[in-house]
This record gives sequence, structure tokens and C-alpha cells, in this order.
Amino acid sequence: MSERVLTTWMPEDERFWQESGSAIATRNLWISIPSLFLSFAVWMVWSVVVVNLQSIGFGFDADKLFWLAALPGLSGATLRIFYSFMVPIFGGRTWTTLSTASLLLPAIGIGFAVRDPGTSYTTMLILALLCGLGGGNFASSMSNISFFYPKSLKGTALGLNAGLGNLGVSAMQFLVPLVITTGMFGALCGDPQMCVVKGLRTSVWMQNAGFVWVPFIVLATLAAWFGMNDIADAKASFREQSVIFRRKHNWIMCWLYLGTFGSFIGYSAGLPLLIKSQFPGVNPTQYAFLGPLVGALCRPLGGWIADKLGGARVTFWNFAAMALAAFGVLHFLPHGGTGGNFWGFLAMFILMFVSTGIGNGSTFRMIPIIFLTERQRAAAGRGPQAESQAGAEAAKEAAAVLGFSSAFAAYGAFFIPKAFGSSMTLTGGPQAALYGFIGFYLTCLALTWLCYSRKNSGMPC
Repeated sequence: MSERVLTTWMPEDERFWQESGSAIATRNLWISIPSLFLSFAVWMVWSVVVVNLQSIGFGFDADKLFWLAALPGLSGATLRIFYSFMVPIFGGRTWTTLSTASLLLPAIGIGFAVRDPGTSYTTMLILALLCGLGGGNFASSMSNISFFYPKSLKGTALGLNAGLGNLGVSAMQFLVPLVITTGMFGALCGDPQMCVVKGLRTSVWMQNAGFVWVPFIVLATLAAWFGMNDIADAKASFREQSVIFRRKHNWIMCWLYLGTFGSFIGYSAGLPLLIKSQFPGVNPTQYAFLGPLVGALCRPLGGWIADKLGGARVTFWNFAAMALAAFGVLHFLPHGGTGGNFWGFLAMFILMFVSTGIGNGSTFRMIPIIFLTERQRAAAGRGPQAESQAGAEAAKEAAAVLGFSSAFAAYGAFFIPKAFGSSMTLTGGPQAALYGFIGFYLTCLALTWLCYSRKNSGMPC
């Protein structure tokens, strides 16, 4: 077998971990992170592009723009369902290489499409859907990294992979407004477009929003192929992994992760347009990146705190904070003829993002613990071989649940921007959508307490 395929992998064996396992796992993690970073950047790049389309001559109304902002979330979430099961089938190295290379399709496509204001809305819809390739990668990336680390370090490792990967959203929202103001690729990328804002005409190179990622995607693809490993023991067919659909904790954790990650990615996608619609005098690209930035940075912190205090306890208090932050956003929105308070609005959203980041880390720490505990209980008293088999089965089930729950949660990237758009169309403001989100957070709070965080819950995690 190839040296890139690890035929022996025992992360729970302390001697093995110290002698070789830790170094191999660390290398795979630090190659995985930039690939995931680029995946998030490409997935959410449409949220910044759509803000600028009208100013460079595209005649799309607000509803069409919200659809363009929401569709990458829809396709990304759907692809995650399939990507959840790919690592045990193809291997982590092979699948990471292929999925990272696929990001070239939307990156190059966007670069060519936005140069011409005559590009059809259908073409733009297709490109928005292709951006979902970046969203799909998260499920397989998290599944892959979960195999490399022992139970005691899973929360921290998964938090680093996801948290630093999530930084791709804020980095993109910060970088793209800068690169579109310069012809950084010269004649390779075509002529600038004329941007008209409040009567002022300036030159912009909107194509750079896509092209800027291409060289980095190529480098990350090569790094994955030459630097990562497949784990032989992690191989499993879809049929073997599909057992998770009969596990109640799979569905409970899907709901909870929809509350944390679904909120993170949904608000990341919808916040620029929400700011533009509610505070017309504010440039959304100057501030929208702050929320995803703090959310991403807080995710590793959430995993680390959950390793210390317990994932369920951290998750419970995070949902309480998210509900309170949503009430704060409602308070600072324009209403009753008043112009609202942008700084209070932004502060509440930043608090929301902090909570989503910590909650993302804590929920993903809960999942491996839950499934390992379940399988160990079932194997108790049946001998060492049964207990060893239980650990292997738990790792495969947990990896599949990590991927599938991320797929379920990623639909937040579609529903939150669409909920804001529908709320404004039907009621004239986003308040109805926010009340709906608060109600949802309260269900997550109740589920976390009932199933995991209360005394005698039966599943301490």
C-alpha cells in the first residue's frame, strides 16, 4: 500500500500518539485548514459580489439579489449531505484534493461573468449554485480530521479546523472590497467596470472577486495531494455509515448545530444586504466582515472551553446568549419612523457571532463524546475485542454525524437571507424573521437542557 495510506492508526494509544501519531495528525490538520479556509471564502464570496452588482450596471431587483445571496447556502448544504460520507469511501487525502480543486469552477466562472452587465440572471444563478461546492467541503473536512485525533483532543482539533477555516468568510469580506479597486491581474483579467454610487463614478475590477482565489486554490490542491494521508481503518461504505439515520442523537445534534452554525453562516450571507437595506447611509462592506471574523476566532475557543467544562453546559448558555442578542438587534433596528442605531445593531450582531462561534465549537465536541459513550455502553462486559470494535464503530459514526449535521445546519445559509428578504417583502422590515429566529433558539435551549445538560440526562457530554 502507498505510504500515504496509514495501515495502523491508534490515536487513543498514548505511546503511538507520542511517537508518531501526533506529528502526522498535526500535518494533516494544518493542510486541511487552508483548504477549508478557501472553501468558505468561495462559498460566501457571492454575499459581497451581489452588494455591488447594481452599481456596475446589473439590473437585478432586491428580491433577485437576496436569491443570489441565498442560493450558495442551499447548494452547499445539499452537497454536504453527500460529502458527509465521502471520506470513508474515497479517503481523506484523495477527497480533500478533489474537493479543493473543484473550487476553481466558481472562482473562474465569477471572474468572467461579472465583467459583462449583460450576463443573464440564469448564468448568475448557476454560478451562485456552484459556489456551494465550497460549502460542501466542510462536511468532508471535519469528518476527515475527526479520525486523526484522540477523544481528549477532538474538541480542540475540530475547533481549530473549523474556526480557522471559518475565517475564510471574514477574510473574503475584508479582502474582496480591496482587490476589486485595483487591476491587480492586469491584462489577464480584462478591463474595469464603471461603478456608480450616488452619482460618483469610479473604476472597479469586480472580476478580481473570483480570480484572486485561483492561485491559492491551486497551491492548496497540490498540498493536499502531496502532504495528506488516508487512514485504512477509516474506510466504510455508505451502507455502513447510514446507521446514523437510526440514531436519535444524530437528529438532535443536527437541530442544535443548525442553531449555532446555521446562524453563523446564515448571518454571514445575509448581513451585508441587511445593513444596506436598513441603514442606507452605511457601507456594508466596511463592517460586515467583523461578525464572521469574531465568530470564526471564537470557534476554537468554544472547543477548548467545552473540553474543559463540558460541551452541553457551554452550548446551553450560548443559546441563551443568542436569543438575547436577537432581541438586542430588534431593539436597535429602524422602527416607528426612527432611524435606528447602527452601532447598537452592529454590537448585537457581533455578540451573536461570538455566541455562534463558541457554540459551534462546543456542539462539535459533544458529537464524538455522545457516540463513543453509546457504543462503549453497548459493548460493556463483552470483552476487549468488543470494546475495541466499539471504539472503531463510534469513530465512523461520529465522523458521519459531524458531516451530516454540518449539512443540515448549512441550510441556514439559505433560510436566513431568504427569511430576511421575505420578511421585508411581506411586512416591510426584518423583524418578523428575527422573532422566528428567537423562537427557534428557545427550542434549542430546551433540547440541550432536556437531553444533555440537566442532571440525570443520561448522556453527559
